[in-house]
Amino acid sequence: MSSSGDGDAKAPRILAFSTINISDPGIDLAGSAHMDYSASVLTLPVPCSSGIKPGWILHGLEAGFDGVFIAADGTDCAYLQDCTDRTGKVVAWAQELLVENGHDPRRLKMAAICSVCAESFVSHVEKFQKMLAELSAT
Repeated sequence: MSSSGDGDAKAPRILAFSTINISDPGIDLAGSAHMDYSASVLTLPVPCSSGIKPGWILHGLEAGFDGVFIAADGTDCAYLQDCTDRTGKVVAWAQELLVENGHDPRRLKMAAICSVCAESFVSHVEKFQKMLAELSAT
């Protein structure tokens, strides 16, 4: 991860859940390839995206993050054949929980990020930060 300069101080903070075997290597590749994305993105590795608890997402927002990004396993999950479906249900439940607690459900995003998807990860977080900045401005 590299800093984008003074703009990072105002950049929306994103908590990104990344999966150890699939998305984390892609995110690490973005850093080792010196791809520029905001230092306000914090990654937290988990074994499988379907194991993320909706309460963790709510806690992230209530702890001061502007958004939560799930870098999901997609169909490449080493643990579960139905990981994509399960992760989709986690996101749906989390969005309901966010609404129940007064948060905009658009503050949660998910995308499948593979082990070589460095450019995709950077693109997703940049677009998400832009959207979060627009949400905060309204």
